[in-house]
Formats: sequence, structure tokens, C-alpha cells
Amino acid sequence: MNIKPLADRVLIEAKEAETKTASGLYIPDSAKEKPQQGTVIAVGSGKKDEPMELCVGDTVLYGKYAGTEITVDGKDYLIMRQSDVVAVLK
Repeated sequence: MNIKPLADRVLIEAKEAETKTASGLYIPDSAKEKPQQGTVIAVGSGKKDEPMELCVGDTVLYGKYAGTEITVDGKDYLIMRQSDVVAVLK
């Protein structure tokens, strides 16, 4: 894949939605929630006054409706600004 985000944007691969609850019940496709967690696949170079704080491989949390969904080679990704990322999970 040859996608290089520009400026303060990041490319994120969303985590798969849960298919089973903690108690063991299966969740139908119509009731699944949109995931809010993913892995950073590529990062831009940042802005002059705002350096890039995210790195490739970081697991992040982002807003429910953040970013733009794209499909490349049959895989779904999100492109969003670094400021749309809420937290980095360690």
C-alpha cells in the first residue's frame, strides 16, 4: 500500500467490531457499534507549529464519527487529523 497522509493526518486501520458480548451472546450485524479503536498505519509529516505526536503502530482511540472512510485493496481505513485522535493506548 502506498498511501502517505499529508500534514497532520494519519491513516488508521479500525479494529474489528465485537461479535460476542462478555456473557457469550452473539451480536447481529445490524446491532454492532462502529469501532472507536484502531492502529496507526501511516502518519503525515506534521505542521510547522504542530509536530506529529503519533507513530506508526500506535493503538489509538478516536471519535465515533471522526475521519473519512476509504477502501484500498479491499481493506477499510480511516484518514483523520491528529487532533481527532482522543488517546493513545499503551
